[in-house]
Amino acid sequence: MINFLLKLLPSRPVYAHCDIPCGIYDPHQAQLAAKTVLAMVQKLKEIKTEPGSPEELQARNNFVRMVKVKEEHAELCKREVLILWTDYFKSEHLEKFPHLHELVWKTTKLCSENKRAVDGAKAQELVEAVDKVAEVFAETKK
Repeated sequence: MINFLLKLLPSRPVYAHCDIPCGIYDPHQAQLAAKTVLAMVQKLKEIKTEPGSPEELQARNNFVRMVKVKEEHAELCKREVLILWTDYFKSEHLEKFPHLHELVWKTTKLCSENKRAVDGAKAQELVEAVDKVAEVFAETKK
C-alpha cells in the first residue's frame, strides 16, 4: 500500500552535500581541543611530588584527571577534524588543496598519538596541524 502511495505522490531528487545546512562548520572546536591537549601535557610534566608525601595522593589524582582530559580532547579533536573532512570538504576543495587529504590523515593520526602519549612535541605538532586544517577551511570560505 505504501509503495502504491509513493508512486502517486510527486517527487524530485534532492541534492545536498551534508546532513545539516551549511554555515555551522567551524574548526574552532578542533583547535580548542588541540590546545587543551597541549595544556594538559604541559601540566602533567609539571607534577612533582615525593613518594609518600602528603601531597602524593592529590598529585596522583590530578595526574589521572589530566590524562583523562587530554585523551577526551584528543578524541574530540579527531572527531571535529573528521566531521570537516567527511561533511564539509568537497572534491573541489581537494583539487584546490591537493595536500588536504594527507594533512587530515596526519592530523587525525596525531590525535591518536596524543591519546597514547604524554609528549610535548607531539602535542605542539597537533596544534600546528589543526591550525593548518583551519587555514585551508578559511581559504575555502573566501
